[in-house]
Amino acid sequence: MRRAKISIIGAGNVGATCAHWAASKELGDIVLVDIPQVDGMPQGKALDLFESSPVEGFDSKIIGSTTYEPTEGSDVVIVTAGVARKPGMSRDDLININTGIVKSVAEKIAKHAPGAVMIVVSNPLDAMVYVAWKASGFPTKRIVGQAGVLDVARYRSFIAMELNVSVEDVHALLLGGHGDDMVPLKRYTSVGGIPVTQMIKPERLEEIVKRARNGGAEIVGLLKTGSAYYAPAAATIAMAESIIKDKKRILPAAAYCEKEYGVGGYFVGVPCVLGTEGVERIIEIELDDEEQKMFRTSVDHVKDLVKVVKM
Repeated sequence: MRRAKISIIGAGNVGATCAHWAASKELGDIVLVDIPQVDGMPQGKALDLFESSPVEGFDSKIIGSTTYEPTEGSDVVIVTAGVARKPGMSRDDLININTGIVKSVAEKIAKHAPGAVMIVVSNPLDAMVYVAWKASGFPTKRIVGQAGVLDVARYRSFIAMELNVSVEDVHALLLGGHGDDMVPLKRYTSVGGIPVTQMIKPERLEEIVKRARNGGAEIVGLLKTGSAYYAPAAATIAMAESIIKDKKRILPAAAYCEKEYGVGGYFVGVPCVLGTEGVERIIEIELDDEEQKMFRTSVDHVKDLVKVVKM
């Protein structure tokens, strides 16, 4: 059987940690790519990770590169490339800079790995997945953004902490944009099959939701010189695993919605079935009036982000 191939564009903290999680799960061979200006860095990280394989007992070829030729034949390409928002940098400045980076990456992926499913992680996520789609020319089902899995993970983590129970028994769902724009669905959240609203008082649950929305900012505040990468990478590899193994897991992800939820042609966070074809199905769920209002607000924010994109 041919081993799957995963290419990761951007060998910073998120990209390198994606490689780490993917290798530990033995999902396939891994190519870690970064820009020529940092030649040696992706190669060094790849070699270091490969040298851990005898200890951890995984069989994966892992190489680093500053060119895209080694990505040929990739089943999944993960895009983490881009700059982080710096003090004094406006949202529009960040979008303009990362649009150029993601556009260039997507064009190269389309040339060297035209059959891949692309998972976009670069920020601002809801705009960058749109850029990757436009620049690559990929069908929409083979372009998906990682955000919802991370936001749900934070939400589930905080609920488990509150109740002092296993995270495995907390199940949740959310819609909409990443971070501040996420729409947690309390009615679809349960702990061991018990509705969370029976276990946590409404005021306290709202505080937990707020903390989940600000999860990334909380970590930035603690680290002071960086941002989260363990959980974002783990969330990305959960998506990659479902695609590579054709697990058809239902995961919240930024998928292209036309008629679905009445979005009208944007990538927004919705429950998706992820398999070898990418986004194989979008699941539409019933929303009450409050949830519908929050979702529409989130979609409007996504539209505002995309309006800023200049390609």
